[in-house]
Parts: sequence; C-alpha cells; structure tokens
Amino acid sequence: MASGVDFDGSEAKGEMWDLEQKLDQPMDEEAVRLKNMYREKKFSTLLLLRLAFQSLGVVYGDLGTSPLYVFYNTFPDGVDDTEDIIGALSLIIYSLTLIPLLKYVFIVCKATDNGQGGTFALYSLLCRHAKVRTIPNQHKTDEELTTYSRNTVHELSFAAKTKAWLEANAFRKTALLMLVLVGTCMVIGDGILTPAISVLSASGGISLDHPKMSNDVVVIVAVIILVGLFSMQHYGTDRVGWLFAPVVLLWFLFIGGIGIYNIYNYDSSVLKAFSPLYIYRYFRNGKKKGWTSLGGIMLSITGTEALFADLGHFPVSAVQLAFTIVVFPCLLLAYSGQAAYLMQNHDHVVDAFYRSIPASIYWPVFIIATLAAIVASQATISATFSIIKQAHALGCFPRVKVLHTSKTFLGQIYIPDMNWILMVLCIAVTAGFQDKSQIGNAYGTAVVVVMLVTTLLMTLIMLLVWHCHWLLVVLFTLLSLVVECTYFSAVLFKINQGGWVPLVIAAAFLLIMYVWHYGTLKRYEFEMHSKVSLAWILGLGPSLGLVRVPGIGLVYTELASGVPHIFSHFITNLPAIHSVVVFVCVKYLPVYTVPEDERFLVKRIGPKNFHMFRCIARYGYKDLHKKDDDFENKLFANLFTFVRLEAMMDRCSDSDEYSLCGGTMQSRENGETSALNLDFTVSSADSIVPAMYGNATHASSGRESGQTEGYELQFMRSCRDAGVVHILGNTVVIARRESRFYKKIAIDYIYTFLRKICRENSVIFNVPHESLLNVGQVFFV
Repeated sequence: MASGVDFDGSEAKGEMWDLEQKLDQPMDEEAVRLKNMYREKKFSTLLLLRLAFQSLGVVYGDLGTSPLYVFYNTFPDGVDDTEDIIGALSLIIYSLTLIPLLKYVFIVCKATDNGQGGTFALYSLLCRHAKVRTIPNQHKTDEELTTYSRNTVHELSFAAKTKAWLEANAFRKTALLMLVLVGTCMVIGDGILTPAISVLSASGGISLDHPKMSNDVVVIVAVIILVGLFSMQHYGTDRVGWLFAPVVLLWFLFIGGIGIYNIYNYDSSVLKAFSPLYIYRYFRNGKKKGWTSLGGIMLSITGTEALFADLGHFPVSAVQLAFTIVVFPCLLLAYSGQAAYLMQNHDHVVDAFYRSIPASIYWPVFIIATLAAIVASQATISATFSIIKQAHALGCFPRVKVLHTSKTFLGQIYIPDMNWILMVLCIAVTAGFQDKSQIGNAYGTAVVVVMLVTTLLMTLIMLLVWHCHWLLVVLFTLLSLVVECTYFSAVLFKINQGGWVPLVIAAAFLLIMYVWHYGTLKRYEFEMHSKVSLAWILGLGPSLGLVRVPGIGLVYTELASGVPHIFSHFITNLPAIHSVVVFVCVKYLPVYTVPEDERFLVKRIGPKNFHMFRCIARYGYKDLHKKDDDFENKLFANLFTFVRLEAMMDRCSDSDEYSLCGGTMQSRENGETSALNLDFTVSSADSIVPAMYGNATHASSGRESGQTEGYELQFMRSCRDAGVVHILGNTVVIARRESRFYKKIAIDYIYTFLRKICRENSVIFNVPHESLLNVGQVFFV
C-alpha cells in the first residue's frame, strides 16, 4: 500500500519481489540512481506511517478523549427534542471539520518554527521577521545562525508596512507580548483542566453498574489517579512512551467500532446531521438555550491547541496523515454512534458514552478509556512544562528548576515546582466542582481563548512570514474569528458556572509573568545605560589600577556588548582582580535551538596585555544547560582556540594550512572539540575597533606573534590551574520614590518576592559554591 502496490495479492508480491531482485543485480549509473530513489521512497513512506502511528499517543490523546463528556455538557438539563440531537451532532461534525481539520491540520501546522509548534514558536517567528522583542539583546551575528531562518520583504509591500507599523511603537510590541502571554497562561490552564475533566469522566464509568454509588467515590478514585499521575512525572515518559500510541490507537478503534455498532442498531437517521440545514433548525428551535449549548459543543475540539503545541515531536505530514486516516473518521463515528443511541435513550445523556457501549466489551473499554485519559493528561502536562521553559527562555517566567527525564530526547523535561502546583490546582478543581459540566465550562473558556490568540498571531505570520496576499489573510482571519467568536460568546454565558476558573488561573499567571518580564526589562535597560566605556578601561592601564592575581574571573552579565556596571562596581571596591577576566553572557534567542558548533561567540576586550575577553553563549528556547562541567569546559576550549587562532591569523594570513569557513573554526583543545564564531575585533560599549597588541614589540614580526601565542596560551592555562572564580551580580531592584503606586507594588513587592523564591543564577549555571563571588548592587528603576 505504501508504494502503490496491493500487498494482499500474491501476484503483486511476486512482481515486487522480481523488481527488488532486478534492483539488486549489477547495473549502470542510471539504474543505480533509480534503485536509490525506489528504496528511499519506500523507506520514507514506511517511516512516515510509523511516525503517524507514534503521533497518535503524543498529539491526539486530548482530542480523542472528548467523546467522554461532550454530549453531557451540551445537554446538562436533558434532551427536549429528538431533532436537537441531530442538530448538536451536525454542529460537532462541522466544528471538527472547520477547526481541527481545515484550520489547524492543514494551515496552522505549517506555521512552525523549524518544526516547533505552539504560541511561543509563532512569537519567535515574528521576532525574527520584525523587531518586536521588548528586550533588544540581539546582534547581527545572531542572524547568521543556521536555525535563524527568515524571509525578506519588499519595501513597498503590505508586509513591509505592517512590519514598520509594529516596530514603530513600543506599546504595540508590549501588546503583542501580552497577547502571547495570555495564550500561554490559558495553555497552563489547560494543563490543569485537561487531567481534571478527562480522568473524572473516565472514572465515572465505575458507577454505571452501581447506581447507588455516591459521586464522592468517583471523585476520590479520580483524585487518587491524579495524585499517581503527577507523582510519576519525574520518571518522564521515555520508558512508557512506547505504550501511548498503541493505547490511543486501540481507543480510536474502539470508539469508531462502537459508533458503527450504535448507528446500525439504534438509528441510522442521525447521518442526516451531515447536512448543515440541521444547524439552522437547532438554533431556530433552541434560541438562547441552543446558543449557550455551544459551550458544550466546543469541547469536541478541545485538544486542538495541544495538537499544535506538541508538533515538534513529529513532522507535519505524519500529523496530517494520522488525523485524516484515523482520528477524524473515528471521532465522527463515535459522536454519530452516541447520537444514534441517544435518539432512543434521551434519559441517558449524563453517561451517554458508557451507556452506549455493548455490555460484552464494557470493562475492556472502561480500562482503555481510563488509560487514554491518563495519556491525554500526560501529553497536556508535558506541553505545559515545555511552554513554561520557553517562557523562561524569553524572560517571561521566574527561574525554576528544569530536569531532563530522557537521555535520548532532550525535549522531555520535568519542572518539579510547577508539577506540584499543577497537581494541587487540578485536585482542587476536581474535588471542588465534582461535576463534569462545570469543569467543562471552565475547560471551554480556556480553549477558545487560546484559539483566538492563535488566530491573531497567524494573521501576522501570514503577512510577515508567508507574505500572503492581504485578501487571503482577511479571508482566513474573518472565517476563523466568526467561528471562534461565536463559541466565545456562548462561553461567556457560563462564566458563573465554572467558566471563571481559567480566567482566575490565567490572571494569576499573567500577573507573575508580566511583572517578571517587566523587572527583567528594567534591569536590562539599567545595565545598558550604566555600562562602562572602553576609554575608562584603557585609562586604567593593563593592571586595571589593581593587583592582578593568578586565576580566571568569569563575570556573568546580561549584556552582549560593552563592560557591565558590575565590573566597575567590583574593581572600585576591591583592590585586586584576576589575571584573566572573561565576561560571560548567556542569552536566549528567538530560535528553537542553537547548534553546538555555533553556540559560542568569543571576542577580545581591550589590548592583548589586558587579558580581557567576552564569551557569548547562545541558546534557543528548547535548549537546556547540562548539569555538569560541560559548559565551563567548552567555554575554555573555545576561549583557548580563539587565542591560538587569533595569532595564527596574524602569522599565517596567506597560508593554506588554516582556513576559516564563514567565520567558524573547528579545533581540539585538551581533547575537547570546540567550534566558535571568530570575531577578531575589540568590543566596546560604543564602538568596534581593530584588535591591537599591548605594545609595539608584540606585533613586530610573525615569529614574535608565535611567541605571543605560546606565551598567552600557557599563561591562560596556568591561570585556569590557579583557579576559576564565578562573579555574579546580586542585584536588588527598587522602584524610585517618585514612581506610581502600582509600579512600587509590582517592583518592591511582587518582583522582589518572585526573586526571593526563584532559583539563583548560581544554581542555574551550576556554579560550585566554593568558587562563587556575589557582588551586591542596587538598581533604581
């Protein structure tokens, strides 16, 4: 089937065998090319099918468990008219067709950041194509990264005008960031509500055979499952992840098969719902009640945002294949089957899914349903961890502990602090409401807001990144907003019935994220305005006016250019400084990853006899620091390579023995492979000037350059052996006296509190306590 051949026929198998035998015989160059093309196509097709199968367990768990609770949330007060069931089914069918299928699977999923999906991936794309980042710490060299892909626009195009409009006003940049943060906070809300409603709905099946069982028992079972689920998060999904896809595939086959059984046995007339005429009749008959029931209908497309957020694990084609072949038809059959059952059993709408299961397979389906709910919850929790990591990388979330849960897949992470916060909130929602209807109302509110945010961001993506004609952009935006705003208006009617929960959760996280970003931005602006000029450094002389003691001082700073204020504060209060000073800037870029061979950028500050350098370590929002000495070793390997190659460039500028390809050089230093971008310039706060030696004798000849190279390397190695000290700024940020009261509350109370409870920079950078030197300073913002 993968190659367009019927594998069920023996004749076709024989033809395939003959073809493979012929391809294995000696052949000319053209035949070899055809053979490679054939095998590559066969391999890629089989690989695509395998990835499509695996994507079921990661991407579609949340969307697949929606049949557990949709009809109950649509008709919480029971079914009044049989035609209402057909109308509701028609709405479900066209909701699944318009939103997950057409909008997300075939349009939004193409707007990936090198395969990465989600709200922050869209924001990163926009940051690369327009200067909309609120923290302007990017440099032209960052645009040379292989993962920093972007398109240019014609100056007179509509995209160029939109770009200029966005960049012209700081308020618009902040508004765009707020939009992204709102979507992010709602995704975090999904991470709380998805486990609550999925596990509670699945657990409800145990009460079907025991009508007298109290609802409290079902809630207790759900809470126990949730506690177990969150408690196992630190193990990760690497060991049990292979089970997810078979479980979800079995789930889809079960609900699809049960749907066919119910349509055949109960009422096949529900297939009339494929006619949109019944949507009109549904609203005409139901009026306001029918309109507000859209909040329940919308639950049929929950999980669509998780589909986009988890896209980084699989290629778009695999996700599209899985949805069109398995997910979409099975969901249509499942909802049609439940509708057929309800046509003759109006009173069973509360447990429509479980009551429509044939008695002979009830308990196997119950077990698979519970497992599918756990898989769906796991995928949402993992997506929440991932988006919090991305928010932290872009300076929008306090520093938290991030752990790898897999040695193979670095994208699988675990955030302990957030895990327990999510667990407490999830249990509180489950035990507090004890009702699928109110939790469903809350869930629907979170989902529809995320969809609206995605639509608005996609509008900018289509203009600035895809360069679509503005008519196409208007058409996409209007159609999406009409559908989603319709759902949003229905959800607003249920704010007092549980819909307030995600709004409160989102408001709390939005306050935390925006205040943290605001404080980070003000700190960066203060450091930019108070950085030290190169002239001041040169005026101090090679000794910097101090005693240069053996060792290397690593001064951590957020500045990618210039000498930070912390350094001047340090040398004006202490009588000594290390023989070698390296300003280390760890910064995150709006790319999903920075390749290892492009991570470090090394520059020299001042003359050579000052022994001062800058090393910029660049990371993407998916990258993580490893908890070992790897970072420090690579930093010194790149630094030593820079010193050696700098002298080689002076001595062997016409030699073919050494070469630079695109400003990048590969080398080995003490067994450590290093790759760095070389920039043989001296960086200052205000200018870039050519590198020069400390005195004229150093530059008198190539022979003496070689001596300088050997001396400087030997000197730096001896300094490293003498000891490495990590110098970090312990900054206190205080609002000015004349500041408005809300700024004082944000900075002096909220931001200060967040800094006290979050992890220190020394822990993030894995700095040994005995090698740490904190320099205190106060910033007034």
